[in-house]
Amino acid sequence: MLDMAIVDAFADRPFGGNPAAVVWLTEPLPAATYQAIAAEMNLSETAFVRSQPDGTYELRWFTPTQEVDLCGHATLATAGFLQERGLTPPYVFQTRSGRLTAISVNHQICLDLPAVPLTPCAAATAAALHAWAIEPLGMAGPYAVGWVPDETAVVNFQPDLAAIAALAPALVITAPAQDPATDFVSRFFAPAIGIPEDPVTGSAHCSLGPYWGDRLGKTTLHARQCSPRGGQLTVTCRGDRVELWGTTTTVLTGRLHIFTKI
Repeated sequence: MLDMAIVDAFADRPFGGNPAAVVWLTEPLPAATYQAIAAEMNLSETAFVRSQPDGTYELRWFTPTQEVDLCGHATLATAGFLQERGLTPPYVFQTRSGRLTAISVNHQICLDLPAVPLTPCAAATAAALHAWAIEPLGMAGPYAVGWVPDETAVVNFQPDLAAIAALAPALVITAPAQDPATDFVSRFFAPAIGIPEDPVTGSAHCSLGPYWGDRLGKTTLHARQCSPRGGQLTVTCRGDRVELWGTTTTVLTGRLHIFTKI
């Protein structure tokens, strides 16, 4: 049996933010088992965490269809999970995106993640975005990022999920926020990797934070993701690193009754 929890990340109450499953491992699993569990959870991400002899933690993230290189909200959820197990921060995670750190400050968790600079879009990608009335900003790794004029356009955007899946692994759209206390808003669609719309996407803010920081002349920004569940983030830009601040709420704890050697 494996201890696990479902944790709402970037949420100060149940059923807000972005839920992630977190599974505590005492030994590695066969590759197919990670994916089978993630498909069974059917959340945008399932995190698998395992303590290492040097006091760090191995951390891997899976969507329902594949392993990914970086997931902010599932890392935040994992830090909340470790806190509830009585393990003391800082938490140092060994991941496919290198060494990531989480600390706890004033009842919030702060993640230290790599900044992901935008690179130019391919001409075909830019043309597709223009056809959807989206101004191409570039690529955040494999994600296409585009600008729309205002928050209303973000909220009212009707995604063609099949077309987005054919275009890129994910599409991020962003705009200035209407609320003066918030700097920018966004939405994130990733049907190609099993996530029609992600409620709150930490990894996207590794690019959105630096982009809006440069545009607004700020190093600390307040962001909101306009999904139906919604979520708030604070982003601090520090050169080639980005700090994401948020809170977590655990909504379920339990055990997975599986044979770990399937």
